[in-house]
Amino acid sequence: MTHKWCCLLPALIICVVFPLTCESEFQTLAHLRAQSSSRTQTKAVRELVRRLLGDRAAEFVVSVNSSLATDSLDVCEISSAQNSVVVKGSSGVAVATGIYNYLKYFCNCHVSWSGNQLNLPRPLPPVTGVLRISTPHRFRYYQNVCTQSYSTVWWDWSRWEREIDWMAFNGINLPLAFTGQEALWQEVYLSLGLNQTDIDEFFTGPAFLAWNRMGNLFKWGGPLFQSWHVKQLYVQYKILDRMRSLGMMPVLPAFSGNVPAAITRLFPKANVTKLSPWSHFNCTYSCAYILDPRDPLFNRIGSLFLSKLVARFGTDHIYNTDTFNEMTPASSDPTYLSAVSRAIFVSMTSVDPSAIWLMQGWLFVHNTTFWKQEQIQALLHGVPIGRMIVLDLFAESMPVFSSTKSFYGQPFIWCMLHNFGGNSGLFGTVESINLGPFEALRYPNSTLVGLGMAPEGIEQNPVVYELMSELAWRKEPVNLAKWVSLYATRRYASNNENLTASWQLLFRSVYNCTLPQYKNHNHSPLVRRPSLRMATDVWYNRRDLYEAWRLMYSAAHSLMSVETFRYDLVDITRQALELLTTDFYLEIKDSFHLQKLPELLTAGGVLVYDLFPELDCLLSSEPHFLLGVWLERARSLAQNEQEAQQYEFNARNQITLWGPVGNILDYASKQWGGLITDYYAQRWNLFVNTLVECLDRGLPFKQDAFNQAVFKVEKGFVFNQRKYPSKPQGDTYDIATRIFLKYYPEALKRLN
Repeated sequence: MTHKWCCLLPALIICVVFPLTCESEFQTLAHLRAQSSSRTQTKAVRELVRRLLGDRAAEFVVSVNSSLATDSLDVCEISSAQNSVVVKGSSGVAVATGIYNYLKYFCNCHVSWSGNQLNLPRPLPPVTGVLRISTPHRFRYYQNVCTQSYSTVWWDWSRWEREIDWMAFNGINLPLAFTGQEALWQEVYLSLGLNQTDIDEFFTGPAFLAWNRMGNLFKWGGPLFQSWHVKQLYVQYKILDRMRSLGMMPVLPAFSGNVPAAITRLFPKANVTKLSPWSHFNCTYSCAYILDPRDPLFNRIGSLFLSKLVARFGTDHIYNTDTFNEMTPASSDPTYLSAVSRAIFVSMTSVDPSAIWLMQGWLFVHNTTFWKQEQIQALLHGVPIGRMIVLDLFAESMPVFSSTKSFYGQPFIWCMLHNFGGNSGLFGTVESINLGPFEALRYPNSTLVGLGMAPEGIEQNPVVYELMSELAWRKEPVNLAKWVSLYATRRYASNNENLTASWQLLFRSVYNCTLPQYKNHNHSPLVRRPSLRMATDVWYNRRDLYEAWRLMYSAAHSLMSVETFRYDLVDITRQALELLTTDFYLEIKDSFHLQKLPELLTAGGVLVYDLFPELDCLLSSEPHFLLGVWLERARSLAQNEQEAQQYEFNARNQITLWGPVGNILDYASKQWGGLITDYYAQRWNLFVNTLVECLDRGLPFKQDAFNQAVFKVEKGFVFNQRKYPSKPQGDTYDIATRIFLKYYPEALKRLN
């Protein structure tokens, strides 16, 4: 077994000379380093391994020595001694990454959001000589500001602890740490003279805080209870302590200019602009008030917040704030844009002279009409070169570095965004992420300083994140077919050839989207409000998906005790039924247009009364696909029933209507047990019945009238207060077998 896994290891032994432009020109980044001592980091890694491996952790001898780093780049060395594996590294993260690489390629083990496979050999396989693993990337960034709302919003410390462990094993050393900041903002605004009512009118509810922080939204889903602030502060202290103990550098928030409306009452002469509504909201919950960064009040508020932040949490000198997120600046004048970014940076350095501004580059992707080259350069050059790091947020599909001469000299991190809204659905751009980072490194005068993973929502498609995190420690692209074959074997601890073949099919099809227009939004009619004009195309060969499904199901009988396999069997079966939903939808639509009532009734009946219930039953059998878990976590953070109801409202609204009237309808769509039958199926039932009634009465289908009717169904779900199981129900194998025998032949028939 040892020799089998060693065949891939030479590509992991990296000795790369970092481009001189990246280090010699960015000396201002040299102060960014882990602040915990080597002793503290060593202790943290030992505890990390114990949490993962229990008693077997004693077989790993770990130590951190920061002097091992080369030009501030992490390195890890692995060797064997007296039936133990010795792992030394330049940081806690480097050691954790080395341990996970050893577990993957020597022990055939696997760690993921959807379960672990830790069938460790006994004794541990020896390492011949010294295996040296290093990275050419100073920073490995993780999270998107939206991840805090779409995925982590209801997490307690135990869930955060598992995530930070996952970060360490996957080499993350620059994670976003935004939890608990509203407590400090409340202190700031109260000290300025606002009252509690003013603040309650400003903060959104927990599930929408990401957009409150970026100046897009206020009040919706709020207010925030005082108990929320207390609990979030408690968790943030533990998050920061654990991150830092492992050698990570948490990114803290800073002020962007988004202020409560009441500021204009207290400071009537302040230069505050009321913006136009964001997205599909009106001014009841949008039309944010933005304080001009050039106004003296901006520096007063920004420095007051940052002073409280640093005093409370300490600092690693990196701060994130995003100006103009999906908003159009007041002027396109380059002088204005430079002055704005300069003022924001000054508000940081007035408190922390060593501050580095980390900025999401999403604004340059989202509004290309406004952000031309002159405007981009002006905004970036308002900050001294090397004092800003730009996240090229969607680089796998729409990179910005190549059209901006490497962000006009500012350091940047090449990021994979991958997922919007935490959508369910198999998706990936594996060819792009396999090649893109190396192309960015070779770009003329590249200012690349790291790689990042910036999904809006997590806990889906774990294979994509394992690949992306591993690429940060490689000197060249991987052989995708070989890589995914080894992934399949270690994920299930099985050499079953059908599983290898299944994953190779998935990697060449559903996981290899090369069309930027898809952007991982789940276009499936299953999770969209029904209409007669729904998108039905996909970026991959459906036959490949169905064959991968067959191959995976063929291995099911002997692998149902493996958690990771159960998850994947449910996920690929879900994807197959998602595809079949499109087929039945097309039948429904065509039957209506051709006025074939029997065919419409048949297709609609199968979809609403069989396929959807079967899908819901399948999802309800697997703990990672339960609506009840999401709702239970939300309610668990409340200290009384009033709070519990509000948190549950936040949780339900975000994954459905996303706003009071479906403002961003179905954006954060999920395919979860409970949600299928009580939300999606109810909409489809109304749609089919409406079409039948139209044919019976000889009337045209009117989408506007249907939208009004279906809105009542959608709103009804948000408020129905029904309890959903948070524990799996039913036998996954039996349900998957029933679905496969029933729908696999149907799927093949529809391909011909």
